[in-house]
Amino acid sequence: MTEGTAPQIAAQERADVLRERLKERIYASLTLLAVLVGLAQNGHASHLGAAASVAVTALGLWLATLVADMQAHPVAHGRMPRLAEIRHTLFVSSPLLTSAAGPLLLIGLSALGALHLTTALWIAVGSEVASLAAWGCAGGLRTGAGPLGALVVGALNAVIGMGVVAVKLLAGH
Repeated sequence: MTEGTAPQIAAQERADVLRERLKERIYASLTLLAVLVGLAQNGHASHLGAAASVAVTALGLWLATLVADMQAHPVAHGRMPRLAEIRHTLFVSSPLLTSAAGPLLLIGLSALGALHLTTALWIAVGSEVASLAAWGCAGGLRTGAGPLGALVVGALNAVIGMGVVAVKLLAGH
């Protein structure tokens, strides 16, 4: 089995990092969807409470990922992670934090009076579902599925996001 050339290895490493970061972003989107729908359904959330819920959810996911990685590393490798490995974990897990940016921006705009908080929260829900669809389309195009195949994959991703929304709506929280 050949190892590959240096450019091939570098390209594979970049692809692996992108995969890890995107995986975290999609995971955060699905989790934030549940939080955003719950806040939008509440109808009594304050701007500060909504912003805190979104920020704490993203921060909690990020910290849970760091703790899990730091606990799993010694088991898998028989040693504590090195500084480069910790930096890698921080880098690939950062989309868990940045996923809160859009919803927080919308909540901030609402606090400034640009739109009602419930409207801002529902727009954030739609944005998260749309981002899931966009990542699906990007993946479909990247794998050579063509425009129609990419739209199908994007639609399936949107259905998954809408499934999270539907569960929250049906639960009535």
